[in-house]
Amino acid sequence: MISRLDQSTVRAAALPMAGQVSRGEFFAALFILGCVNGLGSRIIQSVHQFGWADALSNTFEISAIVWLSCLAGISVILRDQTGDVRSADFAVGAGFLLLVILPIGPLSWLAVTVLCIYVLFSTNDSSLRRGALILLASTIPMLWSRLLFQFFANPILEADASLVGWLLGTHRTGNMVEFADGSGLLVILPSCSSLANVSLAFLCWVTISQVVRHKRSAYDLLWCFLACASVVGVNVARISLMGLNHMQYDEIHNHWGDAVANIIILGLTVGFSVLGVRRELFART
Repeated sequence: MISRLDQSTVRAAALPMAGQVSRGEFFAALFILGCVNGLGSRIIQSVHQFGWADALSNTFEISAIVWLSCLAGISVILRDQTGDVRSADFAVGAGFLLLVILPIGPLSWLAVTVLCIYVLFSTNDSSLRRGALILLASTIPMLWSRLLFQFFANPILEADASLVGWLLGTHRTGNMVEFADGSGLLVILPSCSSLANVSLAFLCWVTISQVVRHKRSAYDLLWCFLACASVVGVNVARISLMGLNHMQYDEIHNHWGDAVANIIILGLTVGFSVLGVRRELFART
C-alpha cells in the first residue's frame, strides 16, 4: 500500500514537471537561437572584413536599435508565464530549427519571420504578441530591406539622388549628381541609401510603442512617418553638404562624419517615437 502511494505521488509530481515550460519560455528560446545565429553571421562577416577592433567600434555593422530591439522583444515574450506548449508549437519549432541550424544568416531571419507570424496568429496573449511584433520588425533591416534593395536598387538610389540634386540645384544622371561648383560628379552608393535608416526608424517606433503597451491611435501613422522622414532628411542633407565641393566632401565623408550623422538620426528617431507614446510614458512616472 505504501509502495502504491509512493508511485502515485511520483506520477502526480511528474505532471507539473512536464508542463513547467510555458509558451513564452519555449518561443523565447527559439527566438534567442534565431537572433544569435542571424547576428552571429553578420559579426563574423564584419570581423573578417574589418578586423576585431574596427568591427567592434562599428558595432559589427549592426545598428544599436537592432541590438536593443532583439533584447526587448525576447524579454517581453518571457513575461508570458501562462499556457502550456502545444503540439503544433513543437512542429513549428522543429521546422524553425531546421532553418536556424544552417550557418546562413538570412535563413535565420527568415525563420524568425515565420515564427513571429505563427505566434501572432496562434495566441491572444498580449506579451507574446507584442514581443513577436518587435522581433518581426527587427527582421526588416536585417533581411527584408536588404532583399528589397537588391531588386529595386536603381530606383531607390535615384530617388536619393533626385532629392540631393534638387537641394543642390544641379543635374542628376541616374545615381550621380553634379557637384554644386561643377567640379565633378557625386556618386550615391548603396551604403549611402536612406532605405536602411528608414527601416531602423520603423523598428524603433515599433519597439518603443510595444514595450510601453502603447494604445493604437489615429496619430500613430503621423509619428511613425515623422521618424522615418527625419532620417531621410538628415541623410539627404548630409549628402548634399558633401556635394557642395570636394573640400566639403573630404571633411564630411569620414568616420567622424558618419558618427555625427548616426547620432542625429538616432536622436530624431527615438525622439519622435517617444513623443508618440508620451501618454503611456507619463502614466508610468
